[in-house]
Amino acid sequence: MPAANLKVDGPRLWDSLMEMAKIGPGIAGGNNRQTLTDADAEGRALFQRWCEAAGMSMGVDAMGTMFATRAGEDPEALPVYVGSHLDTQPTGGKFDGVLGVLGGLEVIRSLNDLGIRTRHPIVLTNWANEEGARFAPAMLASGVFAGMIDLEHAYSRQDQDGLTYGAELERIGWKGEEPVGARKMHAYYELHIEQGPILEAEGKEIGVVTHCQGLWWLEFTLTGREAHTGSTPMAMRVNAGLAMARILEMVQEVAMGEQPGAVGGVGQMKFSPNSRNVLPGKAVFTVDIRTPDQEKLDRMRAEIERRAAAICADLGVGCAVEAVGHFDPVTFSPELVGTVRRAAERLGYSHMDIISGAGHDACWAARVAQATMIFCPCVNGLSHNEAEEISPEWAAAGADVLLHAVLETAGVVA
Repeated sequence: MPAANLKVDGPRLWDSLMEMAKIGPGIAGGNNRQTLTDADAEGRALFQRWCEAAGMSMGVDAMGTMFATRAGEDPEALPVYVGSHLDTQPTGGKFDGVLGVLGGLEVIRSLNDLGIRTRHPIVLTNWANEEGARFAPAMLASGVFAGMIDLEHAYSRQDQDGLTYGAELERIGWKGEEPVGARKMHAYYELHIEQGPILEAEGKEIGVVTHCQGLWWLEFTLTGREAHTGSTPMAMRVNAGLAMARILEMVQEVAMGEQPGAVGGVGQMKFSPNSRNVLPGKAVFTVDIRTPDQEKLDRMRAEIERRAAAICADLGVGCAVEAVGHFDPVTFSPELVGTVRRAAERLGYSHMDIISGAGHDACWAARVAQATMIFCPCVNGLSHNEAEEISPEWAAAGADVLLHAVLETAGVVA
């Protein structure tokens, strides 16, 4: 077991987080470093320089995911993977995803400082397009890696300007030659901010993540009839906007009817033509439902689609639904969960078991290897927001637990 006084260099980790945050700055203190943009390419280049300075070799697969390897002493041992993502939301924070990547880098740097060698290699990963903000679905590259998403389908994903993932990956120069999913993992750890308020409210420094909620993203396209808002009688309207409003209220009712442990809502919507005095002829929006219970997840989707169809039929509005994102609930490796729990206890950090409310690359990694996550608190539970904030102490504590968990799994060579 690693000694209890073995810790990372917290100030160095914080400096790295602040340095990366200079790339793709937002307008309100956060970041806009969306996937496959020029800012993403710049962040990737900085990450590569840091990894190579730490003595790691870099590999890149055909989806643009970066894999930096620290060699192990046993050439036959499968690597222990750590990582997360560097891409952000359009109005994202400085820590979502980035903490897991740079926390992993700090683990490697600390091992180098201390001259610690491991039996298993350690691979630090920057997964491409975790956020899904520019190219849906989220966790796209890890989904292809796990064999859950077809590579050519991923390449064909378009952003709002009609640009494809494949073309933009080529444009920024980060399309690797390595086949996606060819790598084999011994284990996968992901450090991440909680993105919720539970740890802070409970006064805990570490979240030991046992499960991840399953989700469906259901994109609705409602088709009505554009008409003048002033001269069209109420009884003669075919109002896609009204149908959307009723569906939004219905999603709330369905989610509340499945309490506890279920959520549902809408975060994105578009009206067409989106004019003040024209009833919308089209409304497009995405329903996001999540729960760690598979039966609830299936039941919620079926109920929402059934009731939405009835709402639209009653108003004479056309209704089409496409599932644009999905993964089933995940139970993380009990063995690795135990390793994380022991690490937190050994270090003296307060901790609690927690279920991830958000999707993460670890959810797909768990399909191909034993995997789990480590959470640190974030202020007021705020994330996907430029005001997202954590403390240097929280960041260091999470990286300390990651260091101990990785060493226990990778095996220290005397």
